[in-house]
Formats: sequence, structure tokens, C-alpha cells
Amino acid sequence: MISWAPFSYQGTTYDLSHLHPKVIEIVQPAAGDKPARTYKVQLIYGLHTFTRGVKAGEEPDKDLLYCDSRECRVFDFRRYELSAKLPEIVENLQARKCYHSGKGNFFVIELVGNDGLRVEYEVYFEASRSTQRGVLNLYVQSAYVRDAEHKGGQPKKKPIGFSILLFNIQNNKPIKPPK
Repeated sequence: MISWAPFSYQGTTYDLSHLHPKVIEIVQPAAGDKPARTYKVQLIYGLHTFTRGVKAGEEPDKDLLYCDSRECRVFDFRRYELSAKLPEIVENLQARKCYHSGKGNFFVIELVGNDGLRVEYEVYFEASRSTQRGVLNLYVQSAYVRDAEHKGGQPKKKPIGFSILLFNIQNNKPIKPPK
């Protein structure tokens, strides 16, 4: 599993332990004739939750590069700061509206106050069965603010209940995006 090493830049160390893998239990309450269900979910956070890609024509400071086994990206201080909110957002997905992205993954939007301003913080994730029996993986692929750099491309908001998503994945049922 991915445990991110702290990042150091100009004498300051940025702890990333809040993005280390963690197994949580998510309880779907009983409803009507359907019994309560408990899901064990392993949370995994990706590199894109606290870094950004290199912009066209940019020569980034090499000391700002953070690499995993697949790629090197630029450490993004704003994404890092907002990543502190990710564990709470992700651990409470059953209380939030989740949306199909249309590309096999899902997203939620959290409105975050920043100096009195509200911004759309988009969190993209995918869910799958784990190699561990009875455990599901929830991989948080990316998280960023919808701003001028990300003005286009937000998928249409096609809702799906998080409990439905977990149930279907656990039971190997396809998740059909709405038309």
C-alpha cells in the first residue's frame, strides 16, 4: 500500500501521514425489508491529491518534484493544505452526494470556505474489490479546486448512492452509469 513519505522544501517538512492507507467500517442502516450492512473499506490516497502536473512550458523547481513509482509531479501547497480535509470527506461519503464521472470512477464536491470564500473541492475516486476477503478498496485518485485552471471538464452530475456503489462492488454487480 501507498504510505507517502514527508515532503521537505526550504527547511519546512510537510507531513503526509493523514494520507496513509486506513481500513474503516461503513454502516448502511437497515431500510424497510433490507437489513443493515457493514462494509470494510480500505482507503488509499493517490499522488494527485497533493501534487499537480507540470504546466505547459513550465520548468519547475526540481526541489518541488514529488515522485512515486510511476510519475513525478509538482508538490502543490494548496492541494496539500486541502488534503487535510480528505479523510473526513472520504470517511463520510455515505452522507454525501456521489456522482458518476462517466469514465468508470466517481466524484463528490465539497464546498470549502477559504478566507470567507466558498470553492468547489472535487474529489475523484474509484472503488473495487480488494485481494483481502471481505474488504473493498476506495482509491482517491485526485482532489482539486474547480478554478480557472480547471474550468472545463467537470463531468455531468449523475448521482449514485454510495451504499449502492459499495453493495454492487462487494457483490460483483456492474455499476451502470445513467444515460
